[in-house]
Amino acid sequence: MSNQAPLDARVIPLRPVPVPARPARTGRPAAPPAQDPVPAAPTPKEPLWRDLVGDVLRRERLAQERTLKDVADAARISMPYLSEVERGRKEASSEILAAAAQALGLGLGDLLSRAQGELVRVTGRRAPVSRGTARASHDGLCLAA
Repeated sequence: MSNQAPLDARVIPLRPVPVPARPARTGRPAAPPAQDPVPAAPTPKEPLWRDLVGDVLRRERLAQERTLKDVADAARISMPYLSEVERGRKEASSEILAAAAQALGLGLGDLLSRAQGELVRVTGRRAPVSRGTARASHDGLCLAA
């Protein structure tokens, strides 16, 4: 005979278990339980920057009809790492992004500008502009080291 508890004893519910409504003491049947309000449509998630940059890198590489190995060799980074950057699995440093962009004939600013354009396209909105300030030529793009 095993000393282990039954499997269902180890289950930890992630949501509270609903408590059934108690019948009213007046002898009338209990009112049906209140229905949960219809959940609002979920707000779209903001895309991750690494996904946007990776998409731009991959799109540019494919537009140039170049292989992952070719670009990785030119950028002097490993092919698996470049693949993960393109798929948005790795948050690449600015040095890696600059090397990958240069291997594709782009500057780092070009790469980031295209990623920002993709962000605007995907989210369908622009960053708010403060009152009394003219729109800068960089169009809201800012890099911090």
